[in-house]
Amino acid sequence: MKPHFLTLMLIFLGAASRLLPHPPNMTPLTAMALLGGAYLPKKWALAVPVLALFLSDIILGFHNTIPFVYASFLAAGGIGVWLSKHRKPGTILLACLASSLLFFVVTNFGTWLAGGIYTKDFSGLIACYTAAIPFYRNTLLGDLLFTGLLFGLEHLSLRLPKHIFQSQ
Repeated sequence: MKPHFLTLMLIFLGAASRLLPHPPNMTPLTAMALLGGAYLPKKWALAVPVLALFLSDIILGFHNTIPFVYASFLAAGGIGVWLSKHRKPGTILLACLASSLLFFVVTNFGTWLAGGIYTKDFSGLIACYTAAIPFYRNTLLGDLLFTGLLFGLEHLSLRLPKHIFQSQ
C-alpha cells in the first residue's frame, strides 16, 4: 500500500458520501480538508481535497455561495497543514472546532452577502447568523464525527505492521 493511498481514499470516499442521504449540513467537508492538510505532501494537501469537493459539487450542483464554501474549505485545509506537525488528539479537536466555526462564519456571511433573503445592513447580517444557528448543530456534530473517524482510521493504518499491505 502506498503511504498516502488511504488518505486519498478517505478524502474521495468522504466526498462521495455527500451524494448519499444525510442530515442537513452533516458532511465530511471539514474532516476531508483537515485530513488532506495533515497527511498529504504540501503540494497536494489543498489540491486533492478541493478536487474531491469539486467532483461531488459537479453532481450536487453549484450555488451563489460556492466561493465562500471553497474559501472556508481551503482555510480548513491550511489548518490541516499546520496539524501535520501537531497531530495530537487535543490539537485535532481544536482544529476541528476552529474549522467548523470558520465555516459557519464565512459561509453565512456569504449567504447574507450573495443571497437575496436578508437586508444588506447589520441587522440583516445578525438575522442571517441567527437563522443559521440551528444548522450549526449538525455541522459541528458532523465535523466532530467525521474528523474523529477519518483521523482515527488514518492513525490506525499507520500503526499496522507494514507486511499486512504487501502481497505474498
